[in-house]
Amino acid sequence: MITYLLIVFGGIVRITGSGMGCGDDWPLCNGQWLPPLDFATWIEWGHRLVAALVSFLVAGFAIVALVRRRREGWARRWRLTLWIVVLLAIQVMLGAITVWLELPPTSVVLHLGTAMALLALLLLGALGAPDRPVSRSGPATRMAWALVGGGAVAVMLGGLVANLDAAPACQGFPLCNGSLFPGGHWRIHVHWTHRVVAYALALGVIALPWIGRVRSPTTAWLAATLTIAQIVVAAIMVLQILPQSWRIAHVALGTAVFAALVAHAHALGGLEQGDVAEPAGRAHAHDRASPGGAVG
Repeated sequence: MITYLLIVFGGIVRITGSGMGCGDDWPLCNGQWLPPLDFATWIEWGHRLVAALVSFLVAGFAIVALVRRRREGWARRWRLTLWIVVLLAIQVMLGAITVWLELPPTSVVLHLGTAMALLALLLLGALGAPDRPVSRSGPATRMAWALVGGGAVAVMLGGLVANLDAAPACQGFPLCNGSLFPGGHWRIHVHWTHRVVAYALALGVIALPWIGRVRSPTTAWLAATLTIAQIVVAAIMVLQILPQSWRIAHVALGTAVFAALVAHAHALGGLEQGDVAEPAGRAHAHDRASPGGAVG
């Protein structure tokens, strides 16, 4: 939850133009640990404090996983925790580099991408690492993980649109400047690419509750509902010419959709394993109940 809030907070930093609220200092803020707090400084420094809290909690989780790594169900969590720690270190360094270089779009988007990956790994750590590789899962689970990847791409493209000042390039909704194939400046193409990926992702996510042979988990309906809400928010945001409040809601919902997709892919994999195991269990019960089974 706190990592989710950190990503949304990062979006608020960007949307309010507070990215240089602490100047180009890191880890200090304007050369101080407790800087005078105007609005931009408060937003940026608050974001850093939440990031420090996430780092502290990840360290605590790593210690717990290390202590319990030999217990049942914790070996996979421990291996996953190692990746989380590595990714967190990369995320911290990207945050520092982003500040030192005064917010170049490339490092800002990479910083966002690693944050999304960290959120996914922390969710898996909390839920329990998958029991088997995605390649051995059923088609529905593989599709769910593909949508997770698509969600990450859509979010990163959204970050790119914002950081390249391409948000106003496409007017109108759902088309871009009234066209399905808009021409013009490169910012239009960047923005339209983000929308096309988001539309394709939305179609896949809304279809999730009806895909697969096993019972659809609640997470599928959650992801679909959040996606519909995201479409509504995106439309209002564009038609009202990008007010800050709706842009923040857009970031919050986009991140929530991504998190729901990760939880759904994990849950669906578990259901598929249960679906495979259940017939075998029923077969054993049938053998015990049948005369042949009793004689045997």
